Amino acid sequence: MKDAPAKITCLVFYAATLLSLLFTWPPALEAILQYGTLFLLVAHAIEVGVAWRWLRLYEGPLILSVLFTLLFGYVHWMPYKRRALVERA
Repeated sequence: MKDAPAKITCLVFYAATLLSLLFTWPPALEAILQYGTLFLLVAHAIEVGVAWRWLRLYEGPLILSVLFTLLFGYVHWMPYKRRALVERA
């Protein structure tokens, strides 16, 4: 549960971006939110390839693990990497 604040922050960022598409906000804020979200999603898409071996360790469906990585990035897959390193040692 210690990852919850980071996940909540990501969700709030995505929600603010969606709201910026529906309502008129200051142009600079809209641009920051929209380009920031685009950058975040591209970075997380790259993470899917980089962290594939740890994404497969997720207890649920693989597609759900990929979706969580696209949304939250390393916050989702890092615990699985840590667990794998501890089990290997």
